[in-house]
Amino acid sequence: MFTIGLLASGKGSNIQAIIEYIKTEGLSIKPGVVLTDNPSSGALEIAKREGIEHHCIPEKKYKTILSQKTEKEYVRVLKEYKVDLVCLAGFMRVIKEELLGSFTGRTINIHPSLLPAFPGLEAWKQALNYGVKFTGCTTHFVEADIDSGPIILQAVVPVLKDDTPETLHKRIQEKEHIIYPLTIKLIAEGKLSISGRKVYITS
Repeated sequence: MFTIGLLASGKGSNIQAIIEYIKTEGLSIKPGVVLTDNPSSGALEIAKREGIEHHCIPEKKYKTILSQKTEKEYVRVLKEYKVDLVCLAGFMRVIKEELLGSFTGRTINIHPSLLPAFPGLEAWKQALNYGVKFTGCTTHFVEADIDSGPIILQAVVPVLKDDTPETLHKRIQEKEHIIYPLTIKLIAEGKLSISGRKVYITS
């Protein structure tokens, strides 16, 4: 059984989409544990409802990163549940050496833009303010630099003339809920290979 660890800070909509996809497709993938830095995160409620082990590990010192001590605790728990792949799903903390070193090449993220365009926070607002005609979402391997790792899958979302940040973000999330579960499936089935910055899908 291929075991994933799911990290989230917010509502956990991608976690719910991943769980539903695994059930629907009958995949040999197990959500081993859900971790959050936010005691009010919807991800905890989802985990409780689905019978998935879950823990809140808050960070008291910083707003955007994890201290080395706290990150070590995340790593300890992920290893305790024998996680094969770490999936960041709206986890609003920058990941550094402790976790990346322990799960080298085994940490992925979903970002609400067509990377490398609009990295960082509220990418849908960045896209709307910039005036692009298309944006979307990207799954990628996580590296030390923010939103910089090799790109796995992308989905395109048109920007409509009457879009607000809310309406655009909602349509982007609909695509996220498609490509993130598929990305996990491809990795679990050993269908991805990396050469430099390029990710290839094999049959």
